Amino acid sequence: MADGVRVKIGEQRFDRLAGQGRFYIDKTDFIREWWENGSTVTLITRPRRFGKTLNMSMLECFFSREYEGRSDLFEELSIWKEEDCRKLQGTFPVIFLSFAGIKADTINGMKAAVKQIIADLYGRYGDIIKSDLFDENDRTYFSSVSDEMKDEKVLIAINRLCSYLKRYYQKDVIVLLDEYDTPMQEAWLSGYWEEAVRFFRGFFDNTFKTNPWLGRGVITGITRISKESVFSDLNNLDVITTTSDEYATSFGFTEEEVFRALDYAGLGVEKQTVKQWYDGFTFGTHTDIYNPWSITSFIAKKGRYEAYWANTSGNGLVNSLMRTGNSSVKQTMEDLLQGRSFVTELDEQIVFDQLDGDESAIWSLLLATGYLKIQRLDRVGVRKKKVYTLALTNMETTGLFENMVRGWFSGSAKTACSEFIKALLNDDVRMMNAFMNKVALTTFSFFDSGTKPSEETEPERFYHGFVLGMVVNLAGQYRISSNRESGYGRYDVMMKPSDRTQKAFIFEFKVRNPYEDEETLEDTLANAHAQIKEKQYEAELVAEGFAPEQIRKYGFAFQGKTCLIG
Repeated sequence: MADGVRVKIGEQRFDRLAGQGRFYIDKTDFIREWWENGSTVTLITRPRRFGKTLNMSMLECFFSREYEGRSDLFEELSIWKEEDCRKLQGTFPVIFLSFAGIKADTINGMKAAVKQIIADLYGRYGDIIKSDLFDENDRTYFSSVSDEMKDEKVLIAINRLCSYLKRYYQKDVIVLLDEYDTPMQEAWLSGYWEEAVRFFRGFFDNTFKTNPWLGRGVITGITRISKESVFSDLNNLDVITTTSDEYATSFGFTEEEVFRALDYAGLGVEKQTVKQWYDGFTFGTHTDIYNPWSITSFIAKKGRYEAYWANTSGNGLVNSLMRTGNSSVKQTMEDLLQGRSFVTELDEQIVFDQLDGDESAIWSLLLATGYLKIQRLDRVGVRKKKVYTLALTNMETTGLFENMVRGWFSGSAKTACSEFIKALLNDDVRMMNAFMNKVALTTFSFFDSGTKPSEETEPERFYHGFVLGMVVNLAGQYRISSNRESGYGRYDVMMKPSDRTQKAFIFEFKVRNPYEDEETLEDTLANAHAQIKEKQYEAELVAEGFAPEQIRKYGFAFQGKTCLIG
């Protein structure tokens, strides 16, 4: 590594990076672009660990009166070349608050956390209220803002603080709110979504709309929660998502920036492998965007490849959606994990109420959070609807999903799953039945969404999840493909070995259907084998050179949590 490169991983305060010789890729042109854009309130969504908080801190350091005279933070950066911008440094009252740490299990816990943040914020400005510009009523209200204040006071607290700052500094206030949606995601996961929506709708309205002392505002988050949910009253909101061109290179590193940094750190020979691992993000029409957390970690660790970004926290919501998702969601994941893409329509507004049943909402969330990338965007039909071709972002995100699937089969289920595969490869049907039933017994409810579990839907969720497990655990040894129908139809799985001297497998999954003269599981199993024969599934394998004696054909008959294999 080149001398003088000092990487501080996870630093989110701009004043602790700039001017101290630490590793920093200049993103200060964001200041100019945002100021010249002129929007009153801007919402910018980016995946986690993409520099949102650092850029918000940069805005605070540039505009805030608290940093008046701190030109030393910017003199060597691109923003200081802009004469008109230089005049703005340190000239505005700025309120900067973050909801990143609000992760409460209950609505009361969430409100308590918000109250504490606002009380601490008021504490920072305790000196200004002593001015003769304010009377005793002002001071009484100011001192009443505490972590025990009523909910109604929370909703207008930032509005009132803006009024005090405007009166004191004689200038409209810039309000910066970082990670606005963290408490909203926690609310959805913990079951108090509607209550949280009502609370934050009032807070956002008073802070960013009915606030005559607001000069400019910036809100950042991971997702664009639907306007109807929390921003219904904000008609002055300029929304910038991952598909927008505005600020496209302000968050994340471009390939030119990454390659230059690798050269400077003495890691230039790693460029192409770094690209495979960490490239793939697209913002607007700008491709080849890299995750800053992974790149800075890679340089700090002197070129060690790891899933740095994927291993940071924040995967609980995605894991829950994948695990309890319907068969179509798991089928798509099966394709993605084998390097394929899929085509879908999207609405970039995340409607959390629809995540349980709307696939489009799930894919929108995964795109917003950085787990999927856009390979292609087409406009079709008279109305020019947007149709997206999506794929997993890179090797790092692929590894994340592989580990996620492995995590579904933990403890005794993991052991049983491994033993099932061993029995399968050894043609031990008796043990295949024993271990498959053990896996099914311990994981059926785990795969169900919990809303209306039933014997009709649980087997489907289970065996689609089980096939995903095989895709992950047998990667490299077998290529697994499927020709699917959900419900009572087929879910035909074919396992082709990488070593052509090994056995190939055909599975037919069927749920017992009493309306098709299937009185027992043995009847269902017989129908599965009849379908394998009727559809001539082995023809594909034979055409590829597999001898008939190499091909194993198994039926899987399900009824509730019971499985019969033969």
